[in-house]
Amino acid sequence: MNRPVHGGNLAWAAELASCSPSAILDFSASISPLGPPQSAIAAIQNNLALVREYPDPDYGQLRRAIAKTHQLPSEWVLPGNGAAELLTWACWDLAKLDETQVLTPGFSDYFRALSTFDAKVSRCPFDFARVEEQGIEPDLLNLASSMPSSAVKTQARSAGLLLNNPHNPTGQLFSRASILSCLDEFSLVVLDEAFMDFLPPDRQQSLIEDVQRHPNLVILRSLTKFYSLPGLRLGYAIAHPDYLKVWQTRRDPWSVNILASVAAEAMLLDTEFQQFQQQTWDWLQSAKPKLFSGLAALPGLCPYPSAANFFLVRSQQSVPEIQQRLLKQHQILIRDCLSFPELGDRYFRIAVRSESENQRLIAGLTDIL
Repeated sequence: MNRPVHGGNLAWAAELASCSPSAILDFSASISPLGPPQSAIAAIQNNLALVREYPDPDYGQLRRAIAKTHQLPSEWVLPGNGAAELLTWACWDLAKLDETQVLTPGFSDYFRALSTFDAKVSRCPFDFARVEEQGIEPDLLNLASSMPSSAVKTQARSAGLLLNNPHNPTGQLFSRASILSCLDEFSLVVLDEAFMDFLPPDRQQSLIEDVQRHPNLVILRSLTKFYSLPGLRLGYAIAHPDYLKVWQTRRDPWSVNILASVAAEAMLLDTEFQQFQQQTWDWLQSAKPKLFSGLAALPGLCPYPSAANFFLVRSQQSVPEIQQRLLKQHQILIRDCLSFPELGDRYFRIAVRSESENQRLIAGLTDIL
């Protein structure tokens, strides 16, 4: 079985560890360990009979539920089969431009989607270690304009920017002001906010409230990471309706299954929705610093501070070797960073899980290191 490009490949891990997939403790996928909201589970159980029917092809109720959450008109929202599906259609639009800028190290799916449509891509090196050491905030415009072949638009050229915030895999959080400054310079900015939910409201740097003022801004969101529903494959885009209407014509009909749709509607409209969010923020605030301290105390490891629910860790030893030993000896899966060419075999990424599970990881790494 080939080495996985994404996290969460328990079949690959179980084969390597010679155990059942259910025996693997997965730190490779950055999913909340608290489990889904009960309202989502109840909605699935109560609506199983709906599998005999087609979903609403326009997803009217789901769009309204998402739009209500963000105080937007529903025509500015489009649900999708995970944020990954919507990324594909956004990259189709980016590929029409003369050039698209992507910070590196960057999520491998960005390059997959862009290459599908033969987009011209400029890789913009992001020196996250320097940012951390000097305590400075990266200037996105300077990062782009410093490239030998600058992607920033001119009168004769069109340019796009594809960015995630918080950044994957480093966990760096870009300020709202920094991203807003790019909107006048790029023809299209596609902003992946898949991990933004993990920050409490007073720390979020989302541009959702700005999207109606900037027709060249597309925001992608996930409903699977924060709400622990990756198997349902559900995300959404927020963008000018002209973009979303075109995307609807490109994709297969019924891209969101009916159980995912009713689960999301119930979850977003649940009166205890805010309570679930607060529980998740409280868990992360407690568990995250303890995991960071435990990693930093281990010989040969250097974790980087992160705004998200994961840490990027530099290792003095070969990560594939550490990964295999963790699997075979402790049934623990960490995410290697081989799919990020700029990082290579000396970095890994781990999700924050429950405090007892985090301690199990620290114990396993202590045994190996």
